[in-house]
Amino acid sequence: MSEHTPAVVARGISKRYVGGDGTPIQILEGVDLEVRAGETIAVIGQSGAGKSTLLHILGGLDVPTGGEVSVGGSALARLPAEELARLRNEKIGFVFQFHHLLREFSALENVMMPQLIGGTSPGTARERARAMLGRVGLDHRLEHKPGQLSGGEQQRVAVARALVTHPVLLLADEPSGNLDPPTGERLHGLLFEVSRENGAAMILVTHNLDLAARADRVLRLHAGRLIPAETEREEAPAEPWGG
Repeated sequence: MSEHTPAVVARGISKRYVGGDGTPIQILEGVDLEVRAGETIAVIGQSGAGKSTLLHILGGLDVPTGGEVSVGGSALARLPAEELARLRNEKIGFVFQFHHLLREFSALENVMMPQLIGGTSPGTARERARAMLGRVGLDHRLEHKPGQLSGGEQQRVAVARALVTHPVLLLADEPSGNLDPPTGERLHGLLFEVSRENGAAMILVTHNLDLAARADRVLRLHAGRLIPAETEREEAPAEPWGG
C-alpha cells in the first residue's frame, strides 16, 4: 500500500443507542474520515463524546447505525464474520488503555498469538515476537506472565502484540492513560516511530493535547461530528527504555 492510498475510509458514519426510557441517543452523526497509509490522526473531545465508539466502529468491533467503513480497500459490512475476524487480526492493531493480555500466557506467547491465529508457523511467530518485544525493551521479560509484569511493562507487551503483524491500521485509545509520564512518553515515541517505519495509518484517541499535537492532523469530535482542531505540532524523539 502506497503512502497515498487510504488505509481506512469512513463515510456517513452514525451511531444511535436507545436509552433506558426508550429515548434514542445519537452518539455519531455523519462522520466522514479518510486516513492514508503512514498518516497519524489524533482525535480529541470531551469524555462521552463518542471517541471510543468511533474507534471501535473503525476497527470492526462495533457496527454503525448508518454509513460504511473500509479498511485496506475492504468494506467491513460486506465481509462474512470469519473474514472480518481475519481482517481485524491481520490488518488492524489495537492498543487500549487496558491491555487485555491473556493472563495464563507469557509475554512472548501473548505477542505470538495473533500470528498463530493468522497461520504463521510457531518458529516464525516466536522469532518475530522476540524481535518486537526487544523493540519495546522487554527482551529480558519474555517468559514472564502478565501478573509478574508492572503496568507499564504489560502495556508495552500489548503494543508489541498490536504491531507484530505490521497492521495497515493502528488504533490507539488512551494508550498511556494508566502509565507514569516518563513511561507514557516513551510509549508515544514508539507508536509514532513504528507506525512511520511500517507505513501504517494510526488513529489515536487522547485527552493529552501535547501528544495530539505530534500527529499529522488533529480532529475534534463534537456533537457527533469530526471537525479540524488547531494545536501546535511538535516532534519529540523516542527515549530509550529503562530496565
